[in-house]
Amino acid sequence: MNSNIIIAFPRLDDAKNVKNILVRNGIDVAATVNSGAKALSVADSLGSGIIISAYKLPDMPFFEIREYMPVGYKLLLVASKERLNECTDPDIVKLAMPFVIGDLIETVGMMQMSMIRRKKERSAGVHKRTAEEQRILDLAKGILMERNGLTEGEAHKFIQKCSMDSGNSLIESARMVFSMYNASDGD
Repeated sequence: MNSNIIIAFPRLDDAKNVKNILVRNGIDVAATVNSGAKALSVADSLGSGIIISAYKLPDMPFFEIREYMPVGYKLLLVASKERLNECTDPDIVKLAMPFVIGDLIETVGMMQMSMIRRKKERSAGVHKRTAEEQRILDLAKGILMERNGLTEGEAHKFIQKCSMDSGNSLIESARMVFSMYNASDGD
């Protein structure tokens, strides 16, 4: 999946190590850089994507990268837990160092899926749920809450995850949950 990933760390070797982890796991990386200015320059030339950044680069901290990065980019901040606690911007995705490789792969994958979904929504226009779609979503959440002891929020997140994993819409995934549990009632 090509999502124009730029890795910006003060030490280029660290950026290349992160790149190697991503590439070994099937995620393409557009560039590795060791300054905020280089990251922003590459981002400008690519259009949209993800910047994976350390807390502070030689020429600027992460929040300046966030401030100046082009529209269409998301920022993944990789830093110590203490530094991450200082970041209050809800639009910045955070990953604590040292990280588990699986967490890095999963986080980047979720960011990519989110960007793809947002792009599809923009190209298709804003979709307002119909009353029937809302009813199906509510029924599916109700089933998950009753049978699995989930809260409404947890049930909604479960359906969202099913949607992300399958590439289906939220309502299609809710229909599948509803159908699956109704089919099991007959067994």
